Amino acid sequence: MTVTDAAVRPLAPPAGKKRSGRPGLGRRLLRNKKALSGAVLLAVFAALALLAPVLEPGDPSLINSTGGAAPSGAHWLGTTAKGQDVLALTLWGARSSLLVGATVGLAATAVALLIGLASAYFGRIVDDVLSLVTNIFLLIPGLPLLVILAAFLPPGTTTVVVVLVITGWAGSARVLRAQAKSIRGKDFVAASVVTGERPLRIMFREILPNMASVVMTTLLGCVIFGIGAQAGLEFLGLGDASVVSWGTNLYWAGNDGALMTGAWWAFVPSGLCIALVAFALAMVNYAVDEITNPRLRDRRSRKHKEA
Repeated sequence: MTVTDAAVRPLAPPAGKKRSGRPGLGRRLLRNKKALSGAVLLAVFAALALLAPVLEPGDPSLINSTGGAAPSGAHWLGTTAKGQDVLALTLWGARSSLLVGATVGLAATAVALLIGLASAYFGRIVDDVLSLVTNIFLLIPGLPLLVILAAFLPPGTTTVVVVLVITGWAGSARVLRAQAKSIRGKDFVAASVVTGERPLRIMFREILPNMASVVMTTLLGCVIFGIGAQAGLEFLGLGDASVVSWGTNLYWAGNDGALMTGAWWAFVPSGLCIALVAFALAMVNYAVDEITNPRLRDRRSRKHKEA
């Protein structure tokens, strides 16, 4: 064994003795009440979205009743001004809104992660160029850029996803770059570089696992952004009005004058669903921060001791 190998190789624990340490992030989340509450609420919405064809079969946009009817036994959430069942629109709208939110969250986080890792690992010219691009996207006002892109691109769910990913990755990239840069200076990363490990392996096998909590927080934030921004674009009429989603439900409720006529059942269900999903994601997000942030963890332990 060479001197370098001995310095790099971690010491093994004594035989018959298990490694000690805290449980993983997943187990700690399962023990956190905020994370459980948020996860259960998200699971309920996901189940309702998946079961929409069973609970409300058929095309939800079909006109099959008297327009503007208040909630009743026949229509639990009433009907729109055109005669569409609001419950069917809400359940089917969950499929599009949750799918777009999850897709935007994953795609925006992936772009931000790649740029953050590359910028932090390679540094110098690569870091300067990627930081400049990130800063440009951060300086451009988000809402006008969203409106311009959505107005000039062909309408559709794919367009909405592309627009939201383009406008939603920059802030996350800056956070991930800062975290990756702090880990880049650690001794175990320097040891991997000395032993000749490939850059991609160092980035994804050495640096990335130590950023799990930040990546998860970024992902949850991007999903919240995706759901809210999609609803905002479609409410402004910049989405595909033929697609049933929570945003288009609000758009048609506004066009039909539901607020002015007092038909609250036309817009409250979709708006409430958006708020509840964002609340559930925020609960899980806060739980991750609470578990991984030493200050919040210490404050929580002090409160338990005082109680």
